[in-house]
Parts: sequence; structure tokens; C-alpha cells
Amino acid sequence: MSQTANESTETVADALRNDPRLAQAKRLVAEAIGDHASRLSVRPSAESLKSTFADLIDRLSAVRGGPPIWPYLSSGLGRGPYVELADGSVKLDFICGIGVHGAGHSDPGMVAAAIDAAIEDTVMQGNLQQNPASVVMMEKLTALAQASGAALPHCLLSTSGAMANENALKIAMHHKTPADRVLAFDNAFAGRTFAMATLTDRPNYRMGLPLTFPVDYLPFRDPANPERSTRWAVDELHRLLKRHPGRYAAFWAEPIAGEGGYYPGSHEFFTALCQPLKDAGVPIIFDEVQSFSRTSRPFAFQHYGLDEFADIVTVGKITQVCATLYSSEMKPTGPILSQTFTGATASIATGIEMLDRLESNHCFGPSGQNVQLATYFQDALAALATKYPDRVSGPYGEGMMVAFTPGDGSFDFAKKLMMHLFDIGLLGFVCGGDPTRIRFLPPPATTTKAHIDHAIELLDRGLATLP
Repeated sequence: MSQTANESTETVADALRNDPRLAQAKRLVAEAIGDHASRLSVRPSAESLKSTFADLIDRLSAVRGGPPIWPYLSSGLGRGPYVELADGSVKLDFICGIGVHGAGHSDPGMVAAAIDAAIEDTVMQGNLQQNPASVVMMEKLTALAQASGAALPHCLLSTSGAMANENALKIAMHHKTPADRVLAFDNAFAGRTFAMATLTDRPNYRMGLPLTFPVDYLPFRDPANPERSTRWAVDELHRLLKRHPGRYAAFWAEPIAGEGGYYPGSHEFFTALCQPLKDAGVPIIFDEVQSFSRTSRPFAFQHYGLDEFADIVTVGKITQVCATLYSSEMKPTGPILSQTFTGATASIATGIEMLDRLESNHCFGPSGQNVQLATYFQDALAALATKYPDRVSGPYGEGMMVAFTPGDGSFDFAKKLMMHLFDIGLLGFVCGGDPTRIRFLPPPATTTKAHIDHAIELLDRGLATLP
């Protein structure tokens, strides 16, 4: 008796995925992209495309209600950290969507994963209906998070870092009800939803918006005086815990201050704060939406040896699909976590590819690619600081989160240099305030020393020619 379709060892979808015609199609796509992308190198815009491109930027400005920060619209093709714009110019992209494009542009592995996703039955996954790839992604993230002892067995996917952060805060407040206060750091940035705007220490980001809960801020670690800044932060923490006993639902912490200016934490600094918070029963949230994949370990909390303190952790950007990881103790007892969309099918597939690439490219470890490239980049920036003492201070940051302070540290000077570098062909972006810095987030899966050399060459030229 022949085996029926229902008794087969593979689904019909598996047979589709293994169809040799799809393998051939993917091979042809990869060859075509490679042939065309090989022509890309940093260059100015094409005269024949300037008018059309300017019209596109005007249309973008009109439909979104304001001009973009950069005149940036991609052509749809790139090569690693190089990207072509729709005006024919090619830039060296060392900001990558603020850390989103971890393999750069038009990466063969990411394209192949996206093609695999394109033949799946739906474009989006959701809490009600998901595909097996969602399970794989969540298991990969929890395995990475627990590799050195953190107790984070649960994971919820979401479509944005802000939503991952919203879910983290909901989990903590649900766990600590009726506590309603949150502790965070000066210059914290958590996102732009109602709740995240309340938490973010940028008054202009919540202009005209009501506050949704009370937030108290602690000073962050000062690399120039770590002992004193730790003492100040701990003293303020104890003062606040005493002033509002039992009222804190969460401590919100970026292990490396991202939008705030690329200030690194340390094991000593965070332990001094997290231990009394743990003793007081305050859930600790590590926001790793920007810092994930950038240090010697997948998570910056692991890089600083803080596994025992991680109750809830968020990731995003480079992971393509975002996520909230949490301990069994934090597991909600009510139905507070649900989303129509947990992620695009392509974002989940490319997220799995991204995690695999970070591992296969040996990005992690005390002498891994992240540490080696970060040291190389920082040394080159230090040389520029010596060459241009009035225009470069630094470097700052941690791992593959690299920054410097331009000129007097004013926003106007930093933006002027940022736009000048854009015109020359190097993409970096501002962060922090007083001082404002220019930051770089090179794609960790594909960046080489040659790419860093090219970035330094362009930065050198920009510093020398800035009016």
C-alpha cells in the first residue's frame, strides 16, 4: 500500500523548498547581484540623475511632512558596507540604519534568506499564526542569552525595538503591581511610543505629550572618574529607594549608553547598582536594542559579567526582528502580551541568518572580530585626534559602537561635519548632547580593516576640507 500525503515524512512545503528550480533561481539571483554590485565604489552623484533624485526627495518631504535628515534614498543595491543611492552616488555606510544592517547591503546570505521567506505562505507572522522559523529564532536568542548563566528562558518577538521595550516595561509593571515608578539613567533613550517617550530623557521628544508614569534618573558612569560617578549613582539610588519604598516597578538600563553619547558601563558600576536593586526586589531591564552583537559577547550584559542581574532583556536592530527575553519569575500571569504582527516572515528568516553569521564570522570572544576591529578603529581615530586636536576628541564607545566628539561638541558643529562627510561619501550619525558626538556602527558581520582604513581616509579628508 502506498504512503498517503498525510503520512509523508515531509510536508508539501518542504518539497517546494527543496525543489532544484528554486536553488537554481537563488544561484542566478546571487550571480546577478554580485556582477552588478562589483561595480560599486565611493563616488559622487551622476549629473543625469540629480534632477530626478531631487524630485524624489521633495516628494518624500511633502508626504512625510518634513525633510529627511539626509537626502538619502537607496537605489536598492549595495556591496557590504557600500550602498548606492538613487542619485547614482555610492557611500561607505558606517551607520547602517543605526545598527540595523549587520551584514551591510545586498549581502548574499541575507538575500538568500529573504528569498526563502518570499516563498512562504504569508508575509507576516503573528501571535495567532506563526511559522516554525519563529520558534527557531526565539530558541536561538534564549540560548545565546543563557549561555553564561542568565535565567532568560522566555522570548516574545515584536516588530520594533520600541515595541520590545514596551513589552519589557509591561512585564515588569505587571509583576510589581501596584508599583508605578521607574528608575533610569540620565540621557536614557528607549523609543518614541507614549511610554518610551516618558522614559527617554529628552524633553523635546515628549513635547506636548502627557507623562504616563513617574521616572527618576540616576547619573551614568563617567569614564573620566568612574569611582566618583559610581558613588554618586549609588548614593542617589539609595536616596530614591528610601524616598519611594516599594514603588519602583523596574530599573531600566542600557549597558552602553547609545543615543545618550556612547558611554560604556562596567562590571563594577552596574554591580554596585544592581545588587541593592535585586535586594529590594526591583526588576532589572537591560535594553540591548543597539548594543546587541557589538561587544566581546552577544549581549553587552554578558560582556560586563551581569548575567545574575538580568530579569528582562530587549534586542532589536541587527536582529531584524525584535524581541523581549524574560525570566520565569517575570512570566506574566495575565494575557498582557499579544500583537497582530510579531514580525515579517523575511525579518525572522534574515534574523536567523544574522545570528548564524555573527557566530560563523567569529565576532565574539576576547580576541574575536569585534574586539580586533574595534581596537583597530579606535586606534585610527586616536591618530586623527592627534592630527586634528581642535576637531577630534576621543575615541569613545565600546566594541563596535565607536564615536568621537567633533570640534567644540556643539550640535551645530557635529551636524555640519556629519553632512560634509555625507557629501564626501562616509555615513556616520550624531548622538548625545553636551557634547554631541558622531557615532559609527559598522556592520560586524562584514566589516574588514580595509573598510575601516577607507572610513578613516574619508574622515581625514572631511576634517581637512570642512569649511
